[in-house]
Amino acid sequence: MTTATPLTNNTQLSVNVTTKSQEQSLYQSSGAIVAAIVVGVIIIFTVVLLILKTYNRRMRVRRELQPKASKLAVPPPLGHNSNSLSQQPTVTFIPVDIHMQSR
Repeated sequence: MTTATPLTNNTQLSVNVTTKSQEQSLYQSSGAIVAAIVVGVIIIFTVVLLILKTYNRRMRVRRELQPKASKLAVPPPLGHNSNSLSQQPTVTFIPVDIHMQSR
């Protein structure tokens, strides 16, 4: 006489294996999702840096190619002495002795 193996052990074993494989696939898929997010952030960061670098280079070239004479232009002096040579007002700083004794 042959004895039949109980059916509950086989089904419990297959359910346990199925649960483990589902958990394992969830762990693997969550790891893949995290890795994809990290790679995406690195790619976006790199693209932004490259865009800023090219923008900075263009602005530097544009600044270097601008004429310098526009900065050196002095407006004509106004007032009654407009015909004479223009003289810039000067401010003279005279240091005061801080340790003067009061009398």
